[in-house]
Order: sequence, then structure tokens, then C-alpha cells
Amino acid sequence: MAASLKPDNEGYLNLPEQAVYYRLYRCSALSDRRLLLLHGGGVDGQVTWEPIINHLLHWSEILVPDLRGTGKTHFPDHQEHPFETADVVADMAALLDSHDWKTFDLGGYSYGGLVAMQLKAERPSAAGKTYLFEPGLLSGADEQVLLSRREVLLQAARKLRIDEELEYGLQIFLDAVSPKRSRNSRNEEIVRARLAHRPKGLAAILEAVTHAAKKLDRTELIAAQQHISSFVGARSSGEIFDFCQQIAEQRRDWTCHLISGADHALPFQKPEVIARLMNADMAHFLETQPV
Repeated sequence: MAASLKPDNEGYLNLPEQAVYYRLYRCSALSDRRLLLLHGGGVDGQVTWEPIINHLLHWSEILVPDLRGTGKTHFPDHQEHPFETADVVADMAALLDSHDWKTFDLGGYSYGGLVAMQLKAERPSAAGKTYLFEPGLLSGADEQVLLSRREVLLQAARKLRIDEELEYGLQIFLDAVSPKRSRNSRNEEIVRARLAHRPKGLAAILEAVTHAAKKLDRTELIAAQQHISSFVGARSSGEIFDFCQQIAEQRRDWTCHLISGADHALPFQKPEVIARLMNADMAHFLETQPV
């Protein structure tokens, strides 16, 4: 077991525009490395990553923040406000600096995956091995399809801001990001309850990701990544894995993993499988690095 189920240290980094909540796990590890894990929209870092952390082997310290719009991280007035993914990148840079993490490995899921890619582009020499779990901007090659999907997410964001239309907004969001998901009533109930914790925060996240997709140069952002392991749910849209494979065919340092039985919620559905692949890919990464 690589980590306890409780963080060794947790608290707030109070910035002028945001109080960033974080958890730090200290682990018995095979190597003295550090790992920053960034969750997706609507569900905090602890719920997303602890089932995976408990099986990781290579990291002596693992930092798990709650990103803007989610969990315990909040604006000074405790209200929900619009923000950009660049603001979240700045939050993470400040958090890393506050812990004096000059080098680190990186993992990001969905919304957090997009933030991870931007952070890697901003600090290329600091971020080492990177794990991406269906990150925003990598959901397919067809720009017209992606544009249509982003408009649906903006529609979901509008509904999430209206209390009377919350359930409809959640339905639109889930159908957009995970159309082939299992609709078992109990599973759906758990997912909806988690997402409903801060619906207006989730709305702000969807808007921020959509704005980023319109402003960022995707080709340039992909080129800025290095040493990537990418994870895609087998029940997610096939175009996501196809696009991942297209990148991998052009990049020796880019590996794609198709996670059987999982959809977009893959970190929650297959934590042990994901941890095993992360451990194996890190072992290979360490073997191939110059001494």
C-alpha cells in the first residue's frame, strides 16, 4: 500500500483571488519523486484520486488540490464567479512554489487534464512524466464536432445556474461527456449527487474550458507536452482514442491506454487498473532516462 487513505497534511493556500485547498500525501515509495494530481469538473481531488493513490509506488509525495469551482477551494467571498483555465494554472504554479516543488510529475483528468497541459507548457523543464485522462481539447480530431459539443456544454452551464433546471443541466452535461455510460440507477444517483454539490462552480468550469478551447492553439499545446501516458475509456467516444493514437503514431514519447469497461469517469471506475499502468509507465520512463 503506497499511501494511507488520509492526507498527511492539508490546508489552504490563501491567494488574493482564491483560497486553494490542498492535500499532501507522503508515501513509502520506490523513488523519491513528487506527483501533482488535478481532478476533473464537479468532483474534488480527494474523491477522484485517493483510490488510485493507494496503489501508486513511485512517488514519495503526492499533492492533490481542489481546483477552482470544486471542493473546498473558493473565492474570498465564497460566491461563484467566472474564471479562465489560465487562472487555475496560476493557482497551481503558486501552490507548487509554496511547497518549493521545482520538479514534479503530473496527472490531470478532464478539466484538470487541460490545466495540466497548460501547466506543462508554462513550466516545461519542471514537469516530468505526465498522465492525461481524457483531457479537455483532446476529445477528437474533427473541429466541427468539437465545436458542436462545446455549445452543448455551454447550454448545460446555463441550466446549472438555474436552481429549478439543475437536474436538466446535469442530464445535458452527463449525456455530453459520457453518452455510453452505465445508467444503473444507483450509479447515476451517486454521480448526480457529487456533481450537484457546487453546480454553479461546475457551470463556471464548463465555461472556462470552452473559452480555453476557443483561444488556445491546440496543435501548439500538444507539441509542448512530453513523456505522455494518455488514458481513454473504452466506452467513451471512439474518436477520442483514435485521436490519441494519431498523436502517438507521430510521437515516441506518447502512449495511449484504452481502459476496458470504463467511460469518461475512468478514474472512479478503474482505479487499480489505472494505478498499475501508471506504475509500469513510470518504471519504463525511469529506465529510459539518462543517468
